[in-house]
Amino acid sequence: MTQNSKVRNQVLIADDDPLSRRMLEAFLAKSGYRVVTAVDGVDALRILSAEDSPPLAILDWMMPGLEGPQVCERVRALPERAYVYILLLTARNDKQDLLNGLQSGADDYLTKPFDAQELRARLHVGQRILDLQDSLIAAREEMRFHATHDLLTGIDNRSVAIDAMNRESSRQARDGGSFGVVLLDLDHFKNVNDTLGHLAGDAVLKESARRMKLAVRPYDTVGRYGGEEFLVVAPSSNGDGTLVLAERIREAIQSTLVTTQAGEVRVTASCGVAASTESNRLDTHTLLRLADEALYRAKQRGRNRSELAAYESAIPSALAPDAAPVKSL
Repeated sequence: MTQNSKVRNQVLIADDDPLSRRMLEAFLAKSGYRVVTAVDGVDALRILSAEDSPPLAILDWMMPGLEGPQVCERVRALPERAYVYILLLTARNDKQDLLNGLQSGADDYLTKPFDAQELRARLHVGQRILDLQDSLIAAREEMRFHATHDLLTGIDNRSVAIDAMNRESSRQARDGGSFGVVLLDLDHFKNVNDTLGHLAGDAVLKESARRMKLAVRPYDTVGRYGGEEFLVVAPSSNGDGTLVLAERIREAIQSTLVTTQAGEVRVTASCGVAASTESNRLDTHTLLRLADEALYRAKQRGRNRSELAAYESAIPSALAPDAAPVKSL
């Protein structure tokens, strides 16, 4: 979680001494900070527990209700809390006391009476640390996105789609019910690349993926299976329901021409549909095989259509409840 840029220059002052609090507030306001004040440790903890709390805090050590180190400990224990850079102000100069303050979760301390310029410099250090943390979090989120999404289309990648299918299979083994899959292939996609170029092909893939996402339910998974092929996992859906979903997706893809830099393109898709139901439970390998066979029939029968799996081709062992899940490549 990163701090909102609007509160980056906010700082909390927690001090029960009105004179000390007002002096700090005037100095920090003059230095460009937006100041929030607390009159004791309990008030400080309440403010720092809020989602939009200041990212910087100056806590007096000695306060009624909760002392500064106690506030530090409780703030650090808050789950999913954006990091707060905490500076303790104290009249204590015993080394052990200062170590105890840092061990409670404080990032730094200043002894009273403090030098105003030193306080400003230490707050600038805190802001640099918070900026670095934001950069690290952003890099982590980008890596996580790259690991789970197809970089061209922005939808889930093959691994995520297969994981969704495996989860539905496990849920069905545990709770019963049904789920379906749709294997979808864009028709004559090679012709787009060959005649209009790969940039046009990329535009077709991105726009088709966008239309697919708009056509499915919020809890369905749409993943790029490979090339111009996509896998949709539809929880709580039998064969007929998944076929209806496939038709909705197919119609969304062909609804209007796709605009590319090389011109407009008519795009259609063929869909193969299969479902694992209470009465005909299939392992994930067989489910994908049946959907692939149905997709092949859709291609043979003229493309731009959806075909439901022929379940009589499912081998008996496919009904085994403990079949191994499909692994992503």
